[in-house]
Amino acid sequence: MTSSETASRSKAKKPVADPAGRAAELRAQIQHHDYLYHTLDKPEIEDKDYDALFTELKELEQKHPELVTTDSPTQRVGGQVLEAFEKVEHRTPMLSLQNSYNTEDIDAFAERARKELKDLAPEVFDFFCEPKFDGLAIELVYENGVFTRAITRGDGTVGEDVTQNVRTIDSIPLRLKDLHPTLFEVRGEIVMLKEDFRVLNESQQEAGEAPFANPRNAAAGSIRQLDPAIAKARPLRMFAYAPGVLEFGKNPPPKSQSAFETLCATIGLPTVGVANPEESFEAFRERVKQTLELKNTKSGRPKAKPQQLKLARVCKGEHEARLYYDFIQEIRSLLPFDIDGIVVKVNDYRLQEDLGFVARSPRWATAAKFPPEQAETTIERIDIQVGRTGALTPVAVMKPVRVGGVTITNATLHNQDEIDRKEVRVGSRVLVQRAGDVIPEVVKVLEQPENSVPFRIPNECPICGSVAEKPEDEVVLRCVNRKCPAVLKGALKHFVARRAMNVDGLGDKLIDAFVDAGLVKRPSDLYRLTAEKILSLERQGEKSAQNLLESLEASKKSNLARVIFALGIRHVGETTAKSLAKFYGTLDAFLAADEASLLSVPDIGEKMALEIVRVLKDGDLKDEVQLLQQLGVQIEAAKKAMASSAAGGGALGGKKYVITGTLPMGRDEVKDLIESNGGIVLSGVSKKTDFLLAGEEAGSKLQKATELGVAILDWDTFQKQLTTK
Repeated sequence: MTSSETASRSKAKKPVADPAGRAAELRAQIQHHDYLYHTLDKPEIEDKDYDALFTELKELEQKHPELVTTDSPTQRVGGQVLEAFEKVEHRTPMLSLQNSYNTEDIDAFAERARKELKDLAPEVFDFFCEPKFDGLAIELVYENGVFTRAITRGDGTVGEDVTQNVRTIDSIPLRLKDLHPTLFEVRGEIVMLKEDFRVLNESQQEAGEAPFANPRNAAAGSIRQLDPAIAKARPLRMFAYAPGVLEFGKNPPPKSQSAFETLCATIGLPTVGVANPEESFEAFRERVKQTLELKNTKSGRPKAKPQQLKLARVCKGEHEARLYYDFIQEIRSLLPFDIDGIVVKVNDYRLQEDLGFVARSPRWATAAKFPPEQAETTIERIDIQVGRTGALTPVAVMKPVRVGGVTITNATLHNQDEIDRKEVRVGSRVLVQRAGDVIPEVVKVLEQPENSVPFRIPNECPICGSVAEKPEDEVVLRCVNRKCPAVLKGALKHFVARRAMNVDGLGDKLIDAFVDAGLVKRPSDLYRLTAEKILSLERQGEKSAQNLLESLEASKKSNLARVIFALGIRHVGETTAKSLAKFYGTLDAFLAADEASLLSVPDIGEKMALEIVRVLKDGDLKDEVQLLQQLGVQIEAAKKAMASSAAGGGALGGKKYVITGTLPMGRDEVKDLIESNGGIVLSGVSKKTDFLLAGEEAGSKLQKATELGVAILDWDTFQKQLTTK
């Protein structure tokens, strides 16, 4: 399916003999890659190859509007702003679960089930256990395999139609894979991952907007926006966990909860994953813990993806269900999403039917919730931090306290309005928690010290002493001095980040040292560094200096999206930078952008457009871009890679390559190297592949290339190809 995808860029420019067939093919390819990326976290192709497929489909549908289908990936953009949400009745009620708060209640739940079933009760129950998400409950409706409606839980009987907003969530398939039942209703939870929540709140604060209290509020608030564009801009996820009405026709329906969730994963719906039934509980514990301990080398943050954890498990009897409760509570703070307990269900659907319901809750399920992770401490002082956009953020420095398995000493107070609302003062005795198990926050003040006074954020920058200003329609004060050391340090740390200019070996402490020593006063100064300047700093050796210079040199070859993102324009995140790069194509075109053209760019509203125009009119930014180019930074135009591949020129002459294994350069760099020399990079090996470039620890692609007789290159042979025509 994937062997011709990279070459599809050139197809978009030629007449298509069978538009309907090509559109169907493109939809299938894009949906396949959406599933790999958003559900399995195992992408097979690069972003620009995916974008090329999407662009071709969009152009094809624009030329042939009759080909547009409701399940087309191009229809994720959502519709018009709504005046209100329509009320919709669920075919079967979305019932609530009875809550308990300890493992003894799990025993009581099992005993009640035995009494109700009497002779039908098994000797040992199979309980299906999984984390209880803290998000927004949702029901998705698929008819003949196509997504048609999304309904909130509401009062359990009637919910709100939020189809337009839910359609924008990339992890939700618009068409199910393989299975096409007449009717498939699935219930699940819409959540925001902890890391996404952290990034969202950072952007909220930098934009002068109020931060969200926790991931649940952020997710629920996003889905209940009347403007689908707002929901689309938020990093939302959905996890499926329960059936509604299922009509399979001739196919047999699943007979258990574990079978249902396995089926969901098979047909493309995201779940937390079901553990192998043959895996012992001890092996389950160790596997999950080892996966959670994996960290990203640069950020130090958890590397585990939700689907990799396979957290749902069939537990043998209430004893193992209690062990599951204790284990999930133990690792709760390490999970990538927010939970408030576990759900325990009788696994067998036949037994569920026999147990039935009591009032508005099923007898076959219970929610075993965790106690809240909060603690009391005292605020010793309130510091003011200055971010890269000049935002002054108050931070409470507290006596160390353990919350959720982590010792915390600092908690953001966000802004003056938040301080006033909670009446936070120096010396206050406070209740603290980790919002979304991530960000420490002050919940409330428990006791005020004698003779305490209200805290006011100063009207001058604590770093440079400049007068701080509060822009119109914002809740934060900002330092407007562009030469403020704190603003400069923040801008530099953003500039060198992996998704920006990607300068390895230039960490926060080293940036601080360069600024403090006066060696770097703007981003372009990084490219003026010499070994002598680096060695003038303490604890810098010749080897580390040389490595840094090589990394800076390598970063000079960049693309337009990375450079736009690296410039640190307020409101312009990585996704928006990519949209701007695609729209304008070249740096010169972007620098000349006006408000009218910016409003034509997807995901850009009036506020963002005005801010970008304001920055672009500033001579400092254009001077900085000019300096970067003079110092050797090469900014690849957004369409350059596509053109070189289509042309088939260069040393590689249009040959098709597949990359596998560990090579001396990063995968993206190798791909760029091949395309810049006229080659084409494919994601999978097929008969159309000319060469497999294989590094160490090459896997299944090497075996398939051998079977198909594809030529296999090592790194040295590949280097020789680049130097010969």
